[in-house]
Amino acid sequence: MVELSAATKKDMFWNMLLARRLDERAWALHRQGRIAFHISGIGHEAAQVGSAYALQRGRDWVTPYYRDLALMLCLGYTPRDFVLSLMGKREETTSGGRQMPSHWSLRKANVVSHSAPVATQTPHAAGIGLAIKLKKEDKVVLTTIGEGATSQGEWYEAVNWAAIHKLPVVFLVQNNKYAISVTPDKQMAVKSVADKACGLGLDGRAVDGTNVFAVYEVMHEVVENARRGGGPSLIEAVLYRITPHSSDDDDRSYRSREEVEEHKKQDPLLIARAILEQEGLLTSKEVEEMESRAKEIINEAVSYAEAADYPSVEEGAYPVYVEEARRG
Repeated sequence: MVELSAATKKDMFWNMLLARRLDERAWALHRQGRIAFHISGIGHEAAQVGSAYALQRGRDWVTPYYRDLALMLCLGYTPRDFVLSLMGKREETTSGGRQMPSHWSLRKANVVSHSAPVATQTPHAAGIGLAIKLKKEDKVVLTTIGEGATSQGEWYEAVNWAAIHKLPVVFLVQNNKYAISVTPDKQMAVKSVADKACGLGLDGRAVDGTNVFAVYEVMHEVVENARRGGGPSLIEAVLYRITPHSSDDDDRSYRSREEVEEHKKQDPLLIARAILEQEGLLTSKEVEEMESRAKEIINEAVSYAEAADYPSVEEGAYPVYVEEARRG
């Protein structure tokens, strides 16, 4: 078992809390008509934060998916960056206001942008993993998806390639029980995504995705194994998507309110807080201070983003198309 310091555990909780409050503010902004779209990661925070802390952040590579707000905050993406993206402002770091929100990239943290079609980032991860192996670099690639994306051909191709060539790639599947409105039993015959690893020739494990410290322990082991040349792993973090699929989804059409309320009892934020309080590492006063700090940071991010400029019409084509050099 990997021992974490008290400071590190509290920092992990802080990142989960900040991600949750920022996500909740995004929902409020959408309902107020101040942003056009939001796709939520509420319920995913433990899987993402636990994974981030297993990486050598800024050195390892990441190809994320659209729910990875908590992961991105751990990698250096800021609440201001996020709200600028939600509002499509010129300053936002991923695309200058051209890309959909939550289509992350962050050059300083080796985070590679992804496309809207699910699972397309996994072949990118395999390719980066091959480059790392050929260059003999001490690096690992983390790629994340939801369980619905494991039904995509790109995912099978990426995992197969990584397994054949023993690439330093960790495939994290955040199984939140719904691919939009489709439950796992309607998309796979096996009971667990981790079971798919057996037929593809790599290590496969399931972990409680609501417990940030359990996720960290498993992810630390497989990340370091990949770094030593042990090849790829498939980790299934089992959790629950508390919110609708996105701001355009009405989840009442496919699941009951009673089901959602029952799963809220396994809220990863509450679980992490309970563990830290039981260990004597966190007090109610400290949580109140964190809440106040998060609110201040998020308020500043929203105020800044609302005052920021939108891209001009003239910027719409660049850098999508090459600008023709003007001749004097």
